[in-house]
Amino acid sequence: MNNHSARWKYLLILATILLSMLFVMPNFYGESPAIQIMPIKSGEKIDTSLLQSIETALVKSQLKNTGLILENFNIKVKFKTAEEQLKAKTVIQNSLGDKYVVALNLISNSPDWLSGMGALPMYLGLDLRGGVHFLMQVDLSKALEKTTASYVSQFRTKLRTEKIGYYDVSKNNDIMQIKFKSKDELKRGKNIIRDINDNFDFQEIFINDEIVLKVIISEKTKKSITEFAIKQNLETLNNRVNELGVAEPLIQQQGLDRIVIQLPGVQDTAKAKEILGRTATLEMRMVNEDNFNPDIFEDGNEDQVPVNSEIIKDRFGNGMLLKKAVILTGERITNAGPGVDQQTGQSVVSITLDATGASIFKQITRENVGKRMALLLIEKNVAEIVTAPVIKSEIGGGRVQITGMDNPQEATDVALLLRAGSLAAPMEIIEERTVGPSMGKENISRGVQSTIWGFVAIITMMAIYYMVFGVISVITLSVNLLFLVALLSALQATLTLPGLAAIALTLGMAIDSSVLINERIRDEIRNGNTPQASISMGYKMAWGTILDSNITTMIAGLALFMFGSGPIKGFAVVLVLGILTSMYSAIFVSRAIVNYIYGNKRQVSKLSIGEIFKVDNN
Repeated sequence: MNNHSARWKYLLILATILLSMLFVMPNFYGESPAIQIMPIKSGEKIDTSLLQSIETALVKSQLKNTGLILENFNIKVKFKTAEEQLKAKTVIQNSLGDKYVVALNLISNSPDWLSGMGALPMYLGLDLRGGVHFLMQVDLSKALEKTTASYVSQFRTKLRTEKIGYYDVSKNNDIMQIKFKSKDELKRGKNIIRDINDNFDFQEIFINDEIVLKVIISEKTKKSITEFAIKQNLETLNNRVNELGVAEPLIQQQGLDRIVIQLPGVQDTAKAKEILGRTATLEMRMVNEDNFNPDIFEDGNEDQVPVNSEIIKDRFGNGMLLKKAVILTGERITNAGPGVDQQTGQSVVSITLDATGASIFKQITRENVGKRMALLLIEKNVAEIVTAPVIKSEIGGGRVQITGMDNPQEATDVALLLRAGSLAAPMEIIEERTVGPSMGKENISRGVQSTIWGFVAIITMMAIYYMVFGVISVITLSVNLLFLVALLSALQATLTLPGLAAIALTLGMAIDSSVLINERIRDEIRNGNTPQASISMGYKMAWGTILDSNITTMIAGLALFMFGSGPIKGFAVVLVLGILTSMYSAIFVSRAIVNYIYGNKRQVSKLSIGEIFKVDNN
């Protein structure tokens, strides 16, 4: 019996090895300390003039960079050492002022020709690459307060719409209070409020001539509000960090009211806070034209501002008197996208409101025709009036346009910020930790050393115990490691310390397949089969066992991926990919090498598969 592999199989294996080597290469170039410059204001144009000013500032300070990269939304400057990086950060920050975020980062040294082919290095987790870690406490009481404020606004609108007589609507924490003109009005109002939310608890109070209805948010509603607040904050943080281009961040809930955030590669804790704080919210308020007095804009006259109003500036620095009452917030936005006004040709942002928001907006525009409504964009806790148009007619349908964009890029950026949403509840950092790149390098070194020592031990044992077939097994194992690292790089997976442990485990599991094949071949020789027949039957009989053992392990890996989180999920990804590559290399690559050595021989007199089992079958 002859063992031959078709030529196309050799070509396929050779092609996969060469392709894998291409994807593995970027991981050997390492990373350089770098400075990342981003505009604070959304839509701020980054061009070559900014690049030149940065380069000029560095030359004056006698700081040499190893590369400047101009991208759509940021500039990256690479340096040789971390010391130069820190000096350059101070120089660039002083040169550019407060208009830009200047943060420390790490950038791959992979050449452009590899990046152009899509060959990129693996993402490294916080424990390997370094970065910042935050534990944030969510103030759920503010979420309740925000919700009650929204309900109060809805109560006023509904009661006015249904022409129900009331004196006042107020709130105290999560308890809302409405004063009615009569008991009949209270009864009608109570039914209307039930339509808004049927989970309210009510308390009627009749003291002297006052007829009061207390509306209390039930525990069930409170629970749903707090759960929604956490989910919205998680989604908002995910969207913002992803849009800022931080590689493979970890953002997940911990406990009832805490969120863990890890930003690999970002070394500057202060600037990382700024990145997290860059969540824009939209507010719609009415311009206070009733109590307008030009003198209030002069310095020293701040005490003349009406109690229910405040002065907000637009992007040109002009102040405007706005009412404090918020008509709508970004919570009511379901979609936002850039566009062009067909009449003026100016860039705009088109906003779609949900059903509640559309109803409120329609009501407000109907009641305030001829008056001005301001749209505020609040970013980094700074409010700015984007536009304040005159309401010309009632606007229904839930579609609103924000005009006043300087260019299409600004419209795109504002739309991205609005789509990212607003925080449903404020958060406070209660723990922050920076993992330096030196610690990450030490972790990588230890992880790689443990893998290498394990690999050397396997090579020694297999070569001594199985001789030529042991060497083939070692070659197969090396190819398996190459395939695994290439897959992780191609998929841009995040490698962490648990991932390195999974690689070491995969190597140990992969050699099991070779041991099974070699032992099956030995069994066939013991049974008196010829060397060629023993090779053929050994691979054939071992296949079922290899498949069964790997499938059961893969099920466990998939379960870890589905139900695990963070490091556990990273471990599971590497484990599952390692199982796939080990099955391919153990069966196909190993068989191809054996067939190349023994398959072309007309007669094989002996197999070198262990000193005891050198068999002579003439």
